[in-house]
Amino acid sequence: MAKIYSTIDDRLKAFIEGQRMFFVATAPSTTDGHINLSPKGIEALRVTGDQEVAYLDFIGSGVETIAHIRENGRIVVMLCAFEGPPNIIRLHGRGAVVEPQDPDFERLTSIFGPNSERRGVRAIVRVEVERISDSCGYGVPLYDYKGQRSQLSAWADHRSDDELKDYQRQKNAKSLDGLPGLRWPSAGE
Repeated sequence: MAKIYSTIDDRLKAFIEGQRMFFVATAPSTTDGHINLSPKGIEALRVTGDQEVAYLDFIGSGVETIAHIRENGRIVVMLCAFEGPPNIIRLHGRGAVVEPQDPDFERLTSIFGPNSERRGVRAIVRVEVERISDSCGYGVPLYDYKGQRSQLSAWADHRSDDELKDYQRQKNAKSLDGLPGLRWPSAGE
């Protein structure tokens, strides 16, 4: 039976920050737009308050989550236990995108430790959590964790800052549905 929580307490925080993978889902306001569901890893999710989480958003071939958040703010973060006791946590809320030129970017990166220093961080997504729920997770299989993949970091490390910026200008300026994505790669030009 699902349970609803009013805040992220210490037990929920330990579970959330202990997961090595999470999923983020968003959708545009229109009924004919593309719904997006993205897996995330690199241990990039942090609890930043009793009703707030944030995660590092790394360079990718699309920008759906950011574009949807800019359009309507709706987001859900889902975490499930792939080892240990079965559990699923869903965090429904309102997202905000913090890009490198934004005032809060430096302050927020400090909570991520060494992960925030990785090349390829294009933004931080903050979520003001409006609904916190859990469910049993009995249908989630058990998996053994072998480690984070190194390809994203290696890909970014083999490109200059200008090459990374050009890639994001080409791939991250607009969503599949033409919604605005990242601002910073084209700022000041």
